[in-house]
Amino acid sequence: MSEEILERPESRIKPAAAASCMIVIPCLNEVNHIGDLIDQLLEPAERLGMKIVVADGGSTDGTRATVREIASAQPRVVLLDNERRLQSAAINLAVAAFGHEVDYFIRIDAHGGYPDSYCELLLEEARETAADSVVVSMATIGFGPFQKATAMAQNSKLGNGGSPHREGAPGHWTDHGHHALMRVEAFRAVGGYDESFSHNEDAELDHRLATAGYRIWMTDKTFMTYYPRATPRALFRQYLGYGRGRAKNILKHGTQLKPRQAIPLLVLPAVAGMALAVLSPTALIPALLWAAACIGYGAWLAVSQRDRHGPLAGISAMTMHLAWSTGFWLEYAKAWRQQHWKQRGVEAS
Repeated sequence: MSEEILERPESRIKPAAAASCMIVIPCLNEVNHIGDLIDQLLEPAERLGMKIVVADGGSTDGTRATVREIASAQPRVVLLDNERRLQSAAINLAVAAFGHEVDYFIRIDAHGGYPDSYCELLLEEARETAADSVVVSMATIGFGPFQKATAMAQNSKLGNGGSPHREGAPGHWTDHGHHALMRVEAFRAVGGYDESFSHNEDAELDHRLATAGYRIWMTDKTFMTYYPRATPRALFRQYLGYGRGRAKNILKHGTQLKPRQAIPLLVLPAVAGMALAVLSPTALIPALLWAAACIGYGAWLAVSQRDRHGPLAGISAMTMHLAWSTGFWLEYAKAWRQQHWKQRGVEAS
């Protein structure tokens, strides 16, 4: 990477107060959310002169029709076809199409909620800190019983391991957070999102930004609200992807796991080890201790927060832990097999 990019001369940085910005919404089958979300964003978009780009991955539930109807009356709203369907591809597509028109973009996830002042506060933080990326913390809320239990788990150390962007923290420079605002120049300089990542693409991009000398600021002035998966199956699939994504990150960049990420790796071996109980009952101990810890923590949450969903939060946490651990080891096994067959091919030739 060139020294020009690494040094980031201040003369190249346009003050956020006078900077232009666009909103990018990656989405797929979000008909229940997309209309209200765009309606909420139209007022700040008009006030700040922002385009709203919806990059849709081929929705079949009426999302596209909803966006087209709004766009027909609101020229600031644009619908893009995201043929690759991934969120990473959606952002890359929007920046490729309209990035030359703006200094910043704000990433808005369709499956979330935002304060009315969200965009203004992000731009204010970019101006005051001269950050290349402004990230936010994330509060999780649910509606049905399982979703409420999952939200309780994700908002606790049992489910997030103490991650600052999950629990909230005073404003500070960081290496990762939930993506919100980014300078187009920095995004393009490092190549945008890696579209081979279906999950964890934000952490992967943050690694490249930091390596190239760009700075990431976690704001405490605003946040987003996230709505978790509503069924155990959907939650398991989501965290299976998260585990795979984290493993891909490590394999690509040689980074190290943090303790809060390393501990869940033990879950799959503990559960798989239960098969050895036919030889010795002690093989059950690791998995039983893990299950007891999760259920016990959930019970403590129920008492301390006076919320009857606490015990079920323990089950949600177990689902997340097992899925994350499984995804991580599956990705490592896949990489090992690929390397093994690559070496066999070299030897055969």
